[in-house]
Amino acid sequence: METGVEIVPQMKVGTRSAQRRHKHGRTRITNGRDILPNIDGRSLIARRYRDIVSAILIDQGGVDRCSESRKQLIRRFAAAAVLAEQMEARLASGEPIDPRFIAEHATLSSTLVRLAAKVGINRVARDVTPSLSDLLREDQAGEAAAKCEAADA
Repeated sequence: METGVEIVPQMKVGTRSAQRRHKHGRTRITNGRDILPNIDGRSLIARRYRDIVSAILIDQGGVDRCSESRKQLIRRFAAAAVLAEQMEARLASGEPIDPRFIAEHATLSSTLVRLAAKVGINRVARDVTPSLSDLLREDQAGEAAAKCEAADA
C-alpha cells in the first residue's frame, strides 16, 4: 500500500535513526479542502456534518487553537450527531420503531455525552486584547495625525 511517506536513513551519527520525507505534502482533508475522503461534500448530510464541525471549532476558540486530537474528537462528535439527527427524524416522521433502534439511539446519545465531556461544552473566548505593540502603534499614529492637523492650522 502506498502511503505517500518514504523513510530515508539518516547519515549523521547521533541523530534520529530515520527521517520522514513526504512525497506529496499534506492531504486535502488536512488542508481543509475536503471534509472526508472520497466525499463530494454537497449532500445535505455532508453539509450538516461540516456545519457541526465548524460550529464546535468556533466554540473552542477557532481551528488554530485546537490540537489535532481535539479536532478528531470534534469530527467524531459531528458524525455521531448527524447519525442521531437522522434517527430522530425517522422517529418524528412516524416511522415504526424497532426496539434495536431505541438501544442504538441510547448508545449513540451516551457516546455524544462522553465526546462532549472530552471536547468541552463551554465556549472558549478568543483573546482579542490588543498587544502592547498595537497600543504603541495606535498612540504614535494619533500623535502623527495631531501634528499634521496642527501644521495645517
